[in-house]
Amino acid sequence: MNTPSLEKIAQPPQTLRDMVQERMRDAIITGHFKPGERLVERPLCEQLGVSRTVVRETIRYLEAEGLVEILPGHGPIVAEMNWSDARQIYDIRRMLETAAARACALSVTGDRAERLKSALADLQRGIDSGVASDLFAATNRFYQEIFEGAGHNVAWEIVQRLNGRISRLRMMTLSDTNREKPGPSHMLSICDAIVAGDPEAAERAVHAHLADTAAIAERLLAAQAS
Repeated sequence: MNTPSLEKIAQPPQTLRDMVQERMRDAIITGHFKPGERLVERPLCEQLGVSRTVVRETIRYLEAEGLVEILPGHGPIVAEMNWSDARQIYDIRRMLETAAARACALSVTGDRAERLKSALADLQRGIDSGVASDLFAATNRFYQEIFEGAGHNVAWEIVQRLNGRISRLRMMTLSDTNREKPGPSHMLSICDAIVAGDPEAAERAVHAHLADTAAIAERLLAAQAS
């Protein structure tokens, strides 16, 4: 009798907590829960069909991501986004993403190039479908390929910690039509430069993308604050 082998699990199944975190995160990012809105445990338990323990764990997790703020005497609310915080996020992204894109372009392989193109195609499908979770997953995969190709694993961990707030900003700027170049076109430029093995072009493409989106975010956040 042959002994069955243990095969690696390509993608572990989501736990209930993971599913609740994903749904709550998406609800905040897409604006279902507005900035400053209270997150009340009982209605959340009823809507999601889970225990208070799971909801509380989720709220603590989202607080660590910067999406939720705990106010003394008021409980958890959806964190407000301001330009001061957003500017810092864009500055961090600029440093980490330009370095990763340059390094990835210098060492890009055929397999990495194909995975980048595949992620970019998924990203476009996510935009076309209008399903926010699909768009965010594809975008995350695109950047993960860049950081892994660069060998910048610690930098990717930092980006992941900011991912919730990055996604909020992305959702805000994506639908804005008053921009020099559409977001997907920027991503295509980044992809093309890396696939071509051109580190300077990859760095310029990342700079252009973030300069464009940062300018939009600053304008929109200023309008919200006025």
